Amino acid sequence: MIKIKEPIPLAVAEEIIKATDVPMLGCEHAWVAAGAYCGLTGVCGVAVAIGSAFSVILGAACPKDKETSTTMRVVERVVEAIADQASPCCCKNCVRTALTFGCELAKTHLGVELVPATKIKCRDNHRHPHGRRKGHCRYYAN
Repeated sequence: MIKIKEPIPLAVAEEIIKATDVPMLGCEHAWVAAGAYCGLTGVCGVAVAIGSAFSVILGAACPKDKETSTTMRVVERVVEAIADQASPCCCKNCVRTALTFGCELAKTHLGVELVPATKIKCRDNHRHPHGRRKGHCRYYAN
């Protein structure tokens, strides 16, 4: 098992979110995680981005059984984790949830242990156009 001591994916995502003027909601959040389209298409692009990363690492392809099914199961689990936080949707939450869960799945499926990120508190709660995120977001900060 490979163990990486820094929460690299989340640390990088947090720096991108802090350093750019990413809107509160939008496809741009999927770019932070490595893919780009929106949940309005039926699935959050952030989950697909995590799947893309696993697909490349595992070498998934149509004629391959385990690699392709593992990639699809990773996307399935990430979509479920995001859906559990969608009340109403928040793209920043999607990025954080997908990367956190993706790190857990990396240990399970890739043998790579990524140390969990320190407690993340969203600094953008006040910007959410739909409000009502308190109690529905594990990153909500008062």
